[in-house]
Amino acid sequence: MDSLARDMRGAGKVQSGFRRRGLPFFVFVLALALTTTACALLGDDDRSKRLTVGAVTFAENQIVAEMYSLALEDAGYTVDRRFNFQSRESLQPELLSGNVDLAPEYLASLLTSLEPGSEPESDPESNLERLEPLVEDKGLELLDASEANNTNAIVVGSETAGRLKLDEVSDLRPHAAELVFGGPPECSERPFCLKGLREVYGLEFDVFRKLDAGGPLTIAALGSGEIDVALLFTTSGVIAEREWVVLEDDKQLQAADNITPLIRSEVLTPELAERLDAISAGLTTEAMTELNARVEVGSEDFRDVARDFIEQQNLLR
Repeated sequence: MDSLARDMRGAGKVQSGFRRRGLPFFVFVLALALTTTACALLGDDDRSKRLTVGAVTFAENQIVAEMYSLALEDAGYTVDRRFNFQSRESLQPELLSGNVDLAPEYLASLLTSLEPGSEPESDPESNLERLEPLVEDKGLELLDASEANNTNAIVVGSETAGRLKLDEVSDLRPHAAELVFGGPPECSERPFCLKGLREVYGLEFDVFRKLDAGGPLTIAALGSGEIDVALLFTTSGVIAEREWVVLEDDKQLQAADNITPLIRSEVLTPELAERLDAISAGLTTEAMTELNARVEVGSEDFRDVARDFIEQQNLLR
């Protein structure tokens, strides 16, 4: 663009003696138009190399979203990070509108979100196949699912588990009316959360505290005794550290919620697919639990944890 502008400035000087006759003005307008067009084309190219990655505000989602962001930057993209969404319900419209280009998703939860009333399966490939036409209709694509399966976990403190003799979720039924349950604000309408606990297990808790999606608010509330039962995630590193008890899902309410990249079709390229699939290939449930523990228990920055992982996996070129 600079050379084009210099050429045009030169053209203006050559014709400077004809300004009173009008020809130079035409040349000036033409030069300005060509220069503006060139800048616009370069601007379009710059915009095509700028992507926005979104995440919900809990450690795991932010860790994986940061992995995606680092891989994109390594591929030459400028990345805007929006890791402050409170729920899928607030993030999903931004993906559909094009304000967010990429986010980590969970297969079973996404399926019930896009197809209310559907029953996801324990096989991630089956859930992925069912999801593909649903997301494609919305201009989105799901890439390879990781082995990391992060389902909802119904968690109680060890003292509560011992006192009430709780081993399975069904064991809560005689006591639920006296217990306080904590989870994300939209939990009451989610089939894997309160809605499912009511319909499948017959649980009616005394109080529902609207907190966050398995994040610091829920963890703090269970730790302080503000709530008796919490919705956390099976890969949460804080569960083992606090010696909390995950109640067995004896009626198999939860389904395969494998972590999977969800990206806008418009921005997807073969290179991006290759980069993101490589991240998914290295993510296992065990690895994800360890990464989460470094943030939730060790108080490490999720950005550092994400970078360590993709560097150890040799995913930066």
